[in-house]
Amino acid sequence: MIEIMDTTLRDGEQTSGVSFTVREKLSIAKLLLDELHVDRIEIASARVSEGEAESTRLIAAWAREQGFIDRIEVLGFVDGGVSLDWIASSGCRVVNLLAKGSLKHCTYQLRKTPQQHVEDIRTTIAQATGMGIAVNLYLEDWSNGINQSPQYVFDMMDALSCGPIRRFMIPDTLGILNPDNTYAFCSEMIRRYPDVRFDFHAHNDYDLAVANVMAAVKAGVHGIHTTINGLGERAGNAPLSSVIAVLNDQIKTPNGVVERRINHVSRVVETYTGVHIPANKPVVGENVFTQCAGIHADGDNKDNLYYNDLLPERFGRVREYALGKMSGKANIRKNLDALGIDLDEESMRKVTERIIELGDKKQTVTSDDLPYIIADILRQDVQETRVHILNYNLSLGQGLHPVATLKIRINDADYEETASGDGQYDAFMKALRKIYKGQLGRDFPMLTNYSVTIPPGGRTDAFVQTFISWEYRGQSFKTRGLDADQTEAAIKATLKMLNKIENMQ
Repeated sequence: MIEIMDTTLRDGEQTSGVSFTVREKLSIAKLLLDELHVDRIEIASARVSEGEAESTRLIAAWAREQGFIDRIEVLGFVDGGVSLDWIASSGCRVVNLLAKGSLKHCTYQLRKTPQQHVEDIRTTIAQATGMGIAVNLYLEDWSNGINQSPQYVFDMMDALSCGPIRRFMIPDTLGILNPDNTYAFCSEMIRRYPDVRFDFHAHNDYDLAVANVMAAVKAGVHGIHTTINGLGERAGNAPLSSVIAVLNDQIKTPNGVVERRINHVSRVVETYTGVHIPANKPVVGENVFTQCAGIHADGDNKDNLYYNDLLPERFGRVREYALGKMSGKANIRKNLDALGIDLDEESMRKVTERIIELGDKKQTVTSDDLPYIIADILRQDVQETRVHILNYNLSLGQGLHPVATLKIRINDADYEETASGDGQYDAFMKALRKIYKGQLGRDFPMLTNYSVTIPPGGRTDAFVQTFISWEYRGQSFKTRGLDADQTEAAIKATLKMLNKIENMQ
């Protein structure tokens, strides 16, 4: 079993612009250990801030209750015991001690000789042991050290490897490695120190982090470090999602991570950070399980010719078939089958032509648009319209909260509500929730994502496409609205959602 140590809460928080709240940190810690089943998590750097101390205490208290306290780790420093006091006061019992893994760092940053640095490390380790704190040791800038000053690295290992250090953590701090030298350097460390447990910590500056992790595992390291969505300084760290896929499929290395929860945790972290997952990011990107070309959908109908081992169901996702100018009948049929709609060949031809026409105009078509396109082309309702917006008024004044008054008809009954919000659409949604939850006593979908696409060119009258993702009774779906006014576009997307859930009753 390879150990997975996730450092989203420490190294991942060094992503520019990312700072988790105390409750967000606790939530992510629970997701990592309870849902994903990673082996260990690094949750903080000692001495950073009072907020960091509060979140560390909260996570440690929860971890003790769950029996996880030995799986919680904190970055500490060779600072005369100050970090150790901070860690002990937070209730944690494992320090990831930061030492220098290259002669340059030791000489020019610490301004100490290697012997002086070793003695300082030994003193800190003795203090930690006396306090009941277990020690893992980071050799910061190890990749440069093993490349430029290997004797320094070996002297450090010779001096420290017999001490009470659980793991030596060998980081590619500046992301300079490639798979060839990663394998060579890791192999040399393991050959020289066969009784030592090594963790490899990759950075992604050359987009090689996952490949380097694969090489390190093949060389025989015992643990690897990841972050959710590849968060981290500069280009980030090795993303957990891709690492697990590679471990499971490419090198068949056992690990304890629960694949089907990866996408869920990635989306939660995306929400907390505001750092959007690229649509083409492997495993968790929005488009990676979407077939665009019609020939691919046709091949999937013929013995799954365009499937690989990365089946979306493994990661809690489903395969989708995009609708646009590259779509063929096979793509459209896949979407119609999912909606339970059957069309004859002539109707299929007309629908295909309309979707291609919309694609040429750079309008995105979702599966939820299909019933409306069909109704427009065939002049018949393939999905019953049971919700109508009769009237609404949105007011916006300087220094005042926007207010929305809304009147809708649901199954021939009329309802009216007024609400204020942080924006016009927020006020509209709050009025709508009042109707569904207050007057009807019914569940209301959760809005999970909201994005706007505006064509380039700077025209103020250009059409705006608003895409809204929803979750309702365990189902996720997306609706689109198109209008010159962004709020109107959002309301049109919302009306499609209302009719969809009404037809799900």
